[in-house]
Amino acid sequence: MSSTFSKPEADRLQKYLQGKFSNPKIALVERKEARDSVEVTLGGEFIGVVYKDEDDGEVSYDFNMAILAMDLPTDA
Repeated sequence: MSSTFSKPEADRLQKYLQGKFSNPKIALVERKEARDSVEVTLGGEFIGVVYKDEDDGEVSYDFNMAILAMDLPTDA
């Protein structure tokens, strides 16, 4: 079951992601149309969405980042 993100919760998750990826430019932004998720931006550019899920008192977060093939480097 989905549940709503609180501001303090989003702030804690933002700090976690900034530390995990060693990047202070990661920010979580409230979504007006969906309260169970927040947008993830990197330096102001949208990169994905984090969804919150709560089931039997356990809370988890799912970070969804779509990567388009056309955005990949050609010399890999």
